[in-house]
Amino acid sequence: MILQGRSALAVLLVAIAAWGGAALAQEAKPLPPGVTRPEPTVPEIYTLMGQYVRVAYNNEGYVILGYRMANESAGEEWMMLDAGLTIRKGTPHYQITREAFTVKTPDGKTIPLATQKEYAEAGYLKALNGRAKMMRDSISYFPLDAHRACAARYFGDLGSANSMSYDQVELSSDRACVGRLFFKIPGGIQHGQHWLVVKFAGSQVEVPFRILTKDEAKYLKEEWKRLKKELDKDLE
Repeated sequence: MILQGRSALAVLLVAIAAWGGAALAQEAKPLPPGVTRPEPTVPEIYTLMGQYVRVAYNNEGYVILGYRMANESAGEEWMMLDAGLTIRKGTPHYQITREAFTVKTPDGKTIPLATQKEYAEAGYLKALNGRAKMMRDSISYFPLDAHRACAARYFGDLGSANSMSYDQVELSSDRACVGRLFFKIPGGIQHGQHWLVVKFAGSQVEVPFRILTKDEAKYLKEEWKRLKKELDKDLE
């Protein structure tokens, strides 16, 4: 697989970030207590492309996840995720519906994607979208085959230019579909290991993401800066 952007950085970071990567290097600092490597329940590959950006894929589907806003919303009822979707070359076109998306929470619950009605009735989500414009991370890490822009618009804001919403999005290997996903979390967003689960036509992809405590966030921020500095020096 070929990724756009700084894929070399992702390869390096995957070796030291237990909450988004596939292994932990021996020389890294000790992890905060309770942090372990996430283990998907399906065959797939996943990696880390930024502090709050994850990529997971199999032979059929490919998912990019940005979750900075979800991490900043710990304790709040609504979780917002930035998602990028495509299918692998050779996979037939098909429509992915809103029922394909769920989130697994640390306490074992499975939360479905919110409905447009629930979204519209939660009036403060317009403000949440506004905050996200100031804090969002790039999720432009699609395979090179996915070169056509595509909006995954499962939610629409009434009274705005983006008022239309759709219950399905057509996926093809040349389309890079991007959109925001909203989940109403009973009891509020918890710290700990979460999974975004996306069901494709014949398989599912599970993207791990961890809502960090302050200590965990501090650790990740320090390690990210150190490794990015080392890699930038190597690439000079």
